[in-house]
Amino acid sequence: MRGVHSTGPLHPAAIAALVCLTGGQAWATGEARPEFATCIDTQVAYFERDYPPMTQTGGEAGFQNGLFDWVDYCGMVGIIDCDYAEDPLECQRTLRADLDGMRNDILAGLPAPTSVTGRAGEWSDELYPRVWALANGFSAGEDCAGTQDAFGVWCEAREATGRLKLAILAWQIARYLNAAEPAVVAGWAAPPPPMRPRARPERGD
Repeated sequence: MRGVHSTGPLHPAAIAALVCLTGGQAWATGEARPEFATCIDTQVAYFERDYPPMTQTGGEAGFQNGLFDWVDYCGMVGIIDCDYAEDPLECQRTLRADLDGMRNDILAGLPAPTSVTGRAGEWSDELYPRVWALANGFSAGEDCAGTQDAFGVWCEAREATGRLKLAILAWQIARYLNAAEPAVVAGWAAPPPPMRPRARPERGD
C-alpha cells in the first residue's frame, strides 16, 4: 500500500525543535515540505543499506533498531505537514488511516513466531514473539478518550504512529532473521530520493 501522506504528547519545545530540523524556514518560503512518505522511505532505505554488514555481525550484537525511533519522527513530520494543508484536521484523519493501513500491510507480511524459532539464538526467540504479539494487539479502550476537536484528531494520529512503530520493529527483527521481504518488495515503502552512502571508516569518511 502506498499513498500515505507515537505515542504520547510531545513537549512544545520538542515540536519547535522538530520544525527547525525538518526545514521550517523553507516551508515558510513555499518550498517543498518534508512529508511522512518521503521520510519513512528514506529511513527504511538507510536500514536496508546497513542490512548486509548488520547480518555479517550476527547475533544480538548485530541487530539495530534505530528505525523504530525514526518512525516517531516521521509521524510528527506528517502531522506538521498537515498543519499547512487546506483542511488540517481532515489531513490528519487521512494520515491516521494511512499509518494504520501501512501497519496492516506490514503485519500481513510478518512470519509467525514459531516459524523463525532458532534462527538467531535465544535473544531473538524471546524478543520476536513478544514484539509480534504487541504489534498485532489492540488497546483495551479508547486511547484518546476525553479529547475533542483538533487535539482529538492529533491524538489519534499520534496513537496510529505508535501502532506503526511496533509493526516496524517486528518487521526489523523478522528482516534481520531473513524471514521478511524488504519493504519496497513488500510494497509498503517506495524507493527514496538519492541518499547519503554508508560511511567507510577505512577511507576516513
